[in-house]
Amino acid sequence: MKTMSVQAPRGVVMIRPHHFHPNPETESDNAFQSRDATRTAERIAALAHAEVTQVAQRLQDAGVSVHMFEDEGRQTPDSVFPNNWFSTHAGGHVALYPMFSPSRRRERRGDIIEMLKHRYRVQDVIDYSGLEQDNVFLEGTGAMVLDHIERVAYAAKSNRTNEVALERFCTHFNFEPIVFDAADAAGRRIYHTNVLMCIGTGFAMVGLSSITDPARRAEIAQRLCDNGRELVDLSHEQVAEFAGNAIELAGRDGPVLALSRRAWASLTPSQQAVIERFAHVLALDVPTIELAGGSVRCMLAGIHLTPRPRNAL
Repeated sequence: MKTMSVQAPRGVVMIRPHHFHPNPETESDNAFQSRDATRTAERIAALAHAEVTQVAQRLQDAGVSVHMFEDEGRQTPDSVFPNNWFSTHAGGHVALYPMFSPSRRRERRGDIIEMLKHRYRVQDVIDYSGLEQDNVFLEGTGAMVLDHIERVAYAAKSNRTNEVALERFCTHFNFEPIVFDAADAAGRRIYHTNVLMCIGTGFAMVGLSSITDPARRAEIAQRLCDNGRELVDLSHEQVAEFAGNAIELAGRDGPVLALSRRAWASLTPSQQAVIERFAHVLALDVPTIELAGGSVRCMLAGIHLTPRPRNAL
């Protein structure tokens, strides 16, 4: 396994929802959402609560620092996916993002930002959320998959990814934007980049067939491999199983790849072998959360900040 790098955060923020349900406001452009008429709303909420609890415990057991926040509100059905409304960056920087769905705008929480300032060295908070008033949206590390090593922001065009906002973010945070069109097997636009792409330190997983322009597809494959990464090419079917919705983290004993059990099961033995050369795999059970159209990557807001000394707290 390779030495850990700036690509893999050592800590994450998670939100444990008490009234989880798939969001009807977002299903029109999120083909990954699904419904379950066999269980009551109360049962679905209870299962989602339990799944988040179990994911947090598995991550902590692997040595990942988890900052858990509770959401007892009934008006924030997607709050379990905090990576869309904020991100953190080396050097002490935090970004807040403009959200497409009005219900998702209520997910932004000052107590989370205050915790980050208290526990980590935060120099500034750049707030893009005012762009919502102009119908300009950029849903964080759902809309962008960031290569922190090569300083590239990959972004699939969608309702959730505005190129003007992306350029502004890249200027502030020193990333090169690479924008592309992406669609599923039925030709439907893919709503978030992080369902088709995961960038680790020594490998990258990407649904190349989802990138519709052949020249752009080849360019992205080359860029991902330029620094020696091994490429795991995901099929349309594997993307639909959330195989791209994974995140590399820094665990106690080295790199950890967190993804859902469903996603891991969709990979071929040879693809799994590539990943296992670079990271210990945590295959996590989140079938209820996945009803909302996101998986493990969406549940984890990575912390790329320097911790404050504990004796200074």
